[in-house]
Amino acid sequence: MLPVTLALVDDDTEYCEFLAQHLRAQGVEVQAYSDSSDLLADMAPYRFDFYVLDLMLPGVDGAELIRILRKRTQAGVLIVSGRLGPEVFAEVINAGADMYLTKPVTFEQVELAIRAVHRRIMTTAKTATAWKLDKRRSVLTAPDGQTVELSPTDLILMNCFLKAQGATVTREQIRELLEGTSAAESDNSLHATIYRLRRRIERVTPLAVPLQSQQKVGYQFRAPLIAG
Repeated sequence: MLPVTLALVDDDTEYCEFLAQHLRAQGVEVQAYSDSSDLLADMAPYRFDFYVLDLMLPGVDGAELIRILRKRTQAGVLIVSGRLGPEVFAEVINAGADMYLTKPVTFEQVELAIRAVHRRIMTTAKTATAWKLDKRRSVLTAPDGQTVELSPTDLILMNCFLKAQGATVTREQIRELLEGTSAAESDNSLHATIYRLRRRIERVTPLAVPLQSQQKVGYQFRAPLIAG
């Protein structure tokens, strides 16, 4: 997994140009800067999904640039630098960098490092904001840690949304799964069942309930939902 947008900050013009070409060939939208001041003078310097930085930069040095970025963004930060020594590694990691590579390094190695850091960040972000469904205990846990005890019908519904992974589940699909229950008798009965589930969630957490009705189609759980 590669980020959609990436800022590359390095005063080695030739290296910067060829690394940018390599990453663009992989589908990444790269904006290159020759020094830290150019990045910080950008109209939106904190908009990028990922940052690849050198340490020995004109203007603000690399370690200080990491600290500035960390105050504004949780995007991935990879250091690619010729500076050596354990004290350098400790400095950049303590400043907030996610990984450090020492030059010389191939473009393929830089790409692999970007993939690894970005994948870890995206996985962590998804887990932190995800709702978790424990099918064994019939419990739904909100991102704030509050738990909702589910009825057998609620559990069928939530398992259906878990499998859909954000896609809309039609009323026909749900009523087929709930066959033999009162919720399957009519659209009004199904709507009432969904409403009771929403109210059950609202009673335990102040977070917005991401269970949405898609008019004349079905229902959608519009938030990350994972098995937990």
